[in-house]
Amino acid sequence: MMVDLGSFSDEKFDAKKWINMACQVRHPQDPLEKHLVDLEMKLQMMSEEIAASLEEQSAATLLRVPRATRDVVRLRDDALSLRNSVAGILHKLKKAEGSSAESIATLAKVDTVKRRMEAAYETLQDAAGLTQLSSTVEDVFASGDLPRAAETLANMRHCLSAVGEVAEFANVRKQLEVLEDRLDTMVQPRLTDALSNRKVNVAQDLRGILIRIGRYKSLEQQYTKVHLKPIRQLWEEFDSQQRADKLGGEKTELGRGPSSHDVQSALPTVSFSSWLPSFYDELLLYLEQEWKWCTIAFPDDYKTLVPKLLMEIMTTLGASFISRVNIATGRAVPETGALAKGMLDILSGDMPKGIKVQTKHLEALIELHNMTGIFARNIQHLFSESDVQVLLDTLKAVYFPYEPFKQKYGQIERSILSAEIAGIDLRGAVARGIGAQGVELSETVRRMEESIPQVIVLLEAAVERCINFTGGSEADELILALDDIMLQYLSILQETLKSLRVVCGVDNSGDISSRKETGSDRKEGAHGSRKADLTSNEEEWSIVQGALQILTVSDCLTSRSSVFEASLRATLARLSTSLSLSVFGSNLDQNHSHMSSDDGNGEFSLAGKVSLDVAAVWLLDIPEKARKLLSLLEQSKDPRFHALPVASQRVSAFADTVNELVYDVLISKVRQRLSDVSRLPIWSAAEETSAFPLPSFSAYPQAYVTSVGEYLLTLPQQLEPLAEGISNSDQNIDEAQFFATEWMFKVAEGATALYMEQLRGIQYITDRGAQQLAVDIEYLSNVLSALSMPIPLVLATFQTCLSTPRDQLKDLLKSESAYELDLPTANLICKMRRINVEQ
Repeated sequence: MMVDLGSFSDEKFDAKKWINMACQVRHPQDPLEKHLVDLEMKLQMMSEEIAASLEEQSAATLLRVPRATRDVVRLRDDALSLRNSVAGILHKLKKAEGSSAESIATLAKVDTVKRRMEAAYETLQDAAGLTQLSSTVEDVFASGDLPRAAETLANMRHCLSAVGEVAEFANVRKQLEVLEDRLDTMVQPRLTDALSNRKVNVAQDLRGILIRIGRYKSLEQQYTKVHLKPIRQLWEEFDSQQRADKLGGEKTELGRGPSSHDVQSALPTVSFSSWLPSFYDELLLYLEQEWKWCTIAFPDDYKTLVPKLLMEIMTTLGASFISRVNIATGRAVPETGALAKGMLDILSGDMPKGIKVQTKHLEALIELHNMTGIFARNIQHLFSESDVQVLLDTLKAVYFPYEPFKQKYGQIERSILSAEIAGIDLRGAVARGIGAQGVELSETVRRMEESIPQVIVLLEAAVERCINFTGGSEADELILALDDIMLQYLSILQETLKSLRVVCGVDNSGDISSRKETGSDRKEGAHGSRKADLTSNEEEWSIVQGALQILTVSDCLTSRSSVFEASLRATLARLSTSLSLSVFGSNLDQNHSHMSSDDGNGEFSLAGKVSLDVAAVWLLDIPEKARKLLSLLEQSKDPRFHALPVASQRVSAFADTVNELVYDVLISKVRQRLSDVSRLPIWSAAEETSAFPLPSFSAYPQAYVTSVGEYLLTLPQQLEPLAEGISNSDQNIDEAQFFATEWMFKVAEGATALYMEQLRGIQYITDRGAQQLAVDIEYLSNVLSALSMPIPLVLATFQTCLSTPRDQLKDLLKSESAYELDLPTANLICKMRRINVEQ
């Protein structure tokens, strides 16, 4: 049996656990006592061996101690000797360092002198060479060797730069400038011929000459000059064609003699909008050919040379282009076309009064702009190898003719929409006669309801025009214009509502919202009564139906405007995504450095090129406007954002005004019937005496209260068609029922309030009058119960106190039943019946 001594070195050694484990490994047939005896013997032998080993090793260690002590002493002496040696070396190095620094400083001064002497030598050589070149340059020019002349002038320029501002060479500097101009002049005719006849080798040599003398600008100018002439001729063909058509028309008129003609017959037969695509096609073809030729002739310059040509073309044609676009927009409308004027003339006020910007003007402008957009995309594809900044400058030049229109876009859109809104006729003009009020009201309401989708369509078209024309860059101006136009439309609707109040017979100078059942409108009620007496019952109900239909106008306006605003907000959010932060962010004020970022492979960022849409091209030059626009577009992503804030408030105000008008119409009949209730003679009528005993009969409700009750009971039937119009789907059934119930309760509550106010105005009432009034109140209470309305406590108090005999009323107020009454009202009734409660 082997004994593992490793477990004895463990810090957590457990003797019992070790003995148990040792017993477990014994052979099953061996007795436990024998196993333990053997284990004890082995442990004892091993401990004796370990003790002997320790004793032997300790003795050996004691013998080695003296030797180790001698070694330590020797090492200490060696360390002291080494330290002394190092200190001596350091002392020598310090001495050497001082003398070396002086030597190095001396050498540096010597080197400086040497370099200055070499520079002076080279300058003297350049001066000598400059003198020689100045004396021989005329001979070089006389030989006609232009490359040699360019090299001579380049050397002279180099020598002058080396000599610096030396008075003796001032004349040479002036001479050099004259000679460079002279050489440039000699190169120009040959360069013109090479460019015109596409002589690649000659053009390359001449380019090298101009670059050698630092006159690359001359190459650009001459290249532009050569190719600008045919493009200008192409542009002027339109004017020539216009003059030819006009001259032919005049000859035709002279041959026919004087006759009446339509305005359009006097206009040129070829329009600018039909001619512009062909001009763009020919210009694009010309540029493609130049691009291909320049890649061979000027492989280092074609990426900037051809775009520079297009920029110069658009700059040269700019004023004429703007004028043609302006006149082309005017031709879309006969009035402005006959005057050869356009949108800019209308906006500047240089037109006869009454001529305004119309949708056709802007549509014609957008059509031209779309043509330019197609050309711009083709140019972007053609110049895709050019630097992004060059491409950006080129596209700005292409879109330049439309800048005056974009600067006034908000004014243009506001003028168009304002004229279209003003042209909407909301009044239902009919001949006055029997039932004319109801017909006029119905017709006006119908026109109001039909006008709402028309206006929304106009606003949606404006949004689409803004996206098509500006790419969304003028979204801020568009929002302001839409808000103003909505205010204009809502003002028209408000004025129409005022006129409808007259038609409905509820117009008065008081504040509508402060008149609701205060009892202070008895005079107005009497005035309305006199008006109502002039109309038939049928017309009254037609007016009620027309007034209820106004609610559909309010509901339609609220829902359609809300949907439009949500759609506008979604459009603004999409614009915020498309007009990326890379274009409109903080890099705007860094000279568009993000546009020319390199991706490490010599290729420019694709994102920068993709972002060159019409909006980006327009906004990159006006960073302040871009920041404000981006801020607005970011705000549009907030669900709480109102794209048309003022208009939204006015829509809510219009809905409130409609509700007030409808309420006044519905309550007008009640107000008319109850206007004189407090002054009815029946209240102060005394009991009739007779010499004969007559049977007593129960009183019946009077006509005024039965009329009001019948009106209230009929009102649900009047509300039913309107509710059915709202519940056009199963989802809206509950909403329609709530709507009808809400208005029925509102009118019933108003009628009850008016009635109670009239009752409070009764000064004196007899027992007979009290009996009659109690019957009237009971009838109205039954009507309210039929309508599922609670009976007001004041009205119930009137009924209880009036139905109680006069001699029992005082006892009633002192009983426990008085807690169920309105005490101020009960005291008022006692006063009416001449009962002194205090006694």
